[in-house]
Amino acid sequence: MSTEGNNLSVVKGNNIEVAKTSDYVVGIVWAEWNTEITSALKEGAIKTLIENGVLKKNIIVKTVPGAFELTLGAQWLAEHTEAEAVICIGCVIQGETKHFDFICNAVAQGITDLNREFSMPFIFGVLTTDNVQQAIDRAGGKHGNKGDEAAITAIKMLSLEEDLMSED
Repeated sequence: MSTEGNNLSVVKGNNIEVAKTSDYVVGIVWAEWNTEITSALKEGAIKTLIENGVLKKNIIVKTVPGAFELTLGAQWLAEHTEAEAVICIGCVIQGETKHFDFICNAVAQGITDLNREFSMPFIFGVLTTDNVQQAIDRAGGKHGNKGDEAAITAIKMLSLEEDLMSED
């Protein structure tokens, strides 16, 4: 979602007209690996949810060891809580081996599968960067905070479902 020269976190609060945001229950599962980055993403997501009307008591935060574990952590969060959307936060930084490719592909596919399996939003808030600086730039740096964007995405998806259900 971020592109060179753009800070997409400025979308916070823009054009979000949701009647019952305070009723939303949103889960956040975040990976401890690259914790300096993922912690900033998580805090951005929490702050943005609250700024847009989600009650702090309706935000469920759980931790997993790394990005690969996000899929199962998100599934368990959906199965064992009242979460209506789950934001998955992680950071995978390119190394010298193909490990990066395997992890990124597995996590992206796993989160995609959860969306369809549960018919609820599982938001991809996973940075996949070439280096640490790119991650910093997207965790509150010059490209904003991907955690903010993930929170806005969760709200917009829940709002979409609410709109569609009201048309039935």
